[in-house]
Amino acid sequence: MNLESYIQAIQLHLLDTHNRIFPWFKQSDAIKHYKPQDGGWSVAEILEHISLTSHFLIILIDKATDKALRNVHDINLEEVLSSSEFNLGRLEAIGRHKSFDWIRPEHMEPTGIKSDYEIIDIMVNQVNHCLNQLNKLKHGEGLLYNTTMTVHDLGKLNVYEYIYFLSNHAARHITQMEENKNEYLSLNA
Repeated sequence: MNLESYIQAIQLHLLDTHNRIFPWFKQSDAIKHYKPQDGGWSVAEILEHISLTSHFLIILIDKATDKALRNVHDINLEEVLSSSEFNLGRLEAIGRHKSFDWIRPEHMEPTGIKSDYEIIDIMVNQVNHCLNQLNKLKHGEGLLYNTTMTVHDLGKLNVYEYIYFLSNHAARHITQMEENKNEYLSLNA
């Protein structure tokens, strides 16, 4: 995989994931607010959690993007590009529900304060923001700065990987919402 297809793969994942998330806002209130028997979150809470987590990840992505763009002056981008492996495989587990345990910080837990319309607006802006950051880094600059990710012991992630992590985190919760809906439908058949 080369840089262009690497960035494109991240863009497509981000768009595809969110295109699969947005229809969840149109589910009936009964499905959106159903609390699963295992005590987990409702679909409405999951949607809010996705937006909250993305918010905090974008703060880190923005800082990393700024630092990566500054590093263009100090680090030889061509050397980094020639020695880089464009492999997103190590982040795939992030997108699979229940593939590992992680206790999320309290500030990423849903509060129920925002309406569906507010959360949709936030998510659309988040997707656009990530796409804009990828565009700023289209020549490989995102490889010039790494930030530590403690989740699943991933270690250092470049800016592209952080955006892919955000997208995979959102994808992870699609399965959870499907499980909620299926449980609701089986109990109310």
